[in-house]
Amino acid sequence: MFVYDFTKTDAQKRMLAELNRLIPSFKKREHLLDEPNAYPKENINELIHTGYSKLTLPEEFGGQGKGLYELVLGQEAIAKGSGATALSIGWHTGTLLEFSERRHWKKGAADFILEKISNGAIVNTAATEKGAGSPARGALPKTTAVKTADGFEITGEKSYTSLAPMLDYIFVTAVIEGTEQVATFIIPGDATGVSIRESWDSIGMHGTASHDLVLEKVKIPETYMLKDGKEAGAKPPMSWLLHIPACYIGIAAAALEDASAFASSYEPASLGEPIGSLPNVQEKLGGLQVKLLSARQVMYHTAEAYERAENKEDVRALLSSSKVHVTNAAIDIVEKAMRIVGPQSMSAKSPMQRYYRDVRMGLHNPPMEDMVKLGFGRQMTEQ
Repeated sequence: MFVYDFTKTDAQKRMLAELNRLIPSFKKREHLLDEPNAYPKENINELIHTGYSKLTLPEEFGGQGKGLYELVLGQEAIAKGSGATALSIGWHTGTLLEFSERRHWKKGAADFILEKISNGAIVNTAATEKGAGSPARGALPKTTAVKTADGFEITGEKSYTSLAPMLDYIFVTAVIEGTEQVATFIIPGDATGVSIRESWDSIGMHGTASHDLVLEKVKIPETYMLKDGKEAGAKPPMSWLLHIPACYIGIAAAALEDASAFASSYEPASLGEPIGSLPNVQEKLGGLQVKLLSARQVMYHTAEAYERAENKEDVRALLSSSKVHVTNAAIDIVEKAMRIVGPQSMSAKSPMQRYYRDVRMGLHNPPMEDMVKLGFGRQMTEQ
């Protein structure tokens, strides 16, 4: 199957070659992620071993110092082997890219956590809470931070904590007691009072192990405050969220590759040759290739435009629209690839049904489609 190469440098080609060597083993283990409370421990460890977990960590802290374009390349490649692995590591590498661009963490906390990450630690942010609404829509957390003589005491529960069993440190948002100030704190995964409630039973992206994080009077030093919530001015575009559509279009590419291989090999007795020889099947595959390539062009153009822009605010619209467009294209590609494979695509042994379950989870990752469209609509109708 034709695959357009969006790499621009030899270093990017080497990165993809190294990641592509991992894809066969990721695919071989993928069915194990459907087991209760499973998560891609071996896959993540292999990515750590290659140095991918430090891809977007600034060079001065021991990382590779790569930007958005490399992140998108890497995430798409990983997702071809394991969507859950890509999405899980994407929160980590994306968080580091945000820091690299903004340098918005308190120095003491940043020095501490970045040194840990340079030695292989994995992090993620836990901000969402059940019944509290979405942080992206302005909801305040119910999790509280009580000031103590030595630091803070954190109590609360967070949901959708991706890769929860494997996180070395979690960045937890909490309201400082007696204020409406929302700060972010570094919580060690093995701290006293930290536990994981294995609640993640989603049939899509099951392997992300996005369980509930339970914090019961977790004591941390004051130096573990990562952000105090007093950042001035409007927040810049969250470019790193482009790792999300990169993940889902990678899943779509894997589905199309499988459908193409099936069409080239499946030979019904009544036909006497592979179904891929039929013009109508060729046209269907070609149409999906056009959609895949078009979506990838949108995504890589967006990444490149962001990196070139002097005023990052100018690219905010491209970032949000790209997520919606690319994710919806990925869903459509997977669904239509399954029609080519036919009823075998719904077999529990088929990776196609896993692509179908996983790719639809993109609808529920930020930025949300309704908010993106509403924002554009408001701009179009403003007088």
